[in-house]
Amino acid sequence: MNRTALRIAFVSILLSAVACNKKEDHSLGAFHIDIATVIPTGESGYRLLLDNGKQLWPVATDVYYLPSDDQRVFVNYTVLSGRQGNYDHYVKVNDIWNVLTKKIIGPATEHADSIGNDPIIINDAWIGNDYLNIDFLFNYGGVRPHAINLVTAPKPAASVPDTIELELRHNAFGSTSQRLYEGFVCFDLKPLQRADTDSVILALKAREGEETKRVDLVYRYNQMLVEARLTTPIPVVSSNEYY
Repeated sequence: MNRTALRIAFVSILLSAVACNKKEDHSLGAFHIDIATVIPTGESGYRLLLDNGKQLWPVATDVYYLPSDDQRVFVNYTVLSGRQGNYDHYVKVNDIWNVLTKKIIGPATEHADSIGNDPIIINDAWIGNDYLNIDFLFNYGGVRPHAINLVTAPKPAASVPDTIELELRHNAFGSTSQRLYEGFVCFDLKPLQRADTDSVILALKAREGEETKRVDLVYRYNQMLVEARLTTPIPVVSSNEYY
């Protein structure tokens, strides 16, 4: 197992301890793990926007990280202060690693050769900070990374108005593995915003074996979660194994 996988597996074991550290604890021994959006500041600096709207300013770090625009990350951090200027907290970044962050593509018929139609299971899906976050299971294996994409789909005649049909697609590139692994991906929803309404309904579908699962979500533009959430252990399989 590579260093990234070992690190993530170790963090997964510690998630139960994280819940106990969610108070405003500024102890150097306390830590938090959250999903965040990276916002670069200057040549190599960055700030972090949590899905509950809080902004973190990394004033210390244990790891080198090169930021890029609109990259989603898991971040392990220690709170060093209360509110300072425009920031809710100054923090020390203990570890940070990128989450696969992608644009929606479509329609499916135009990308049939690349998106595949292999089974994929939606464990959980929710919206935060204009991103659709999906925790999924897939039969990882083979000699190359698998492809995970979100594509627009034709709207059924009986669909509810203002509903956008989306399909989570998986290309296993011929892998015959039946062993399930957990993955995590974020999709940018901002291109789906419309000027004539402040929200749309997303009908998210995925082929789970012989059946299709559907999850309906309401996307309210620019709305933060009341409480940033991480409902599942961070996947042991990193985004190096899928793209």
